Amino acid sequence: MDEIIKNLDLRQMPPFERHSKIFEMWDELKKGETLRIINDHDPKPLHYQFEAEYKELYEWIYEQEGPKDWRVKIKKISN
Repeated sequence: MDEIIKNLDLRQMPPFERHSKIFEMWDELKKGETLRIINDHDPKPLHYQFEAEYKELYEWIYEQEGPKDWRVKIKKISN
């Protein structure tokens, strides 16, 4: 079965809209689906937020770590 990945490019989005859009898309994911975010900085604060709110429900994988862009796959492993 192919992995379902939904892409979200945050680089042109105003910073104050980013987290709400990420969590809106996260809520729409089914178990086993992945959200890939593309960002212009390390989304470490977002990772901390996922750890606080969704501990053990997700898998966080850096695909690219700078220097210009960061790509992270966030897989929903449980509901």
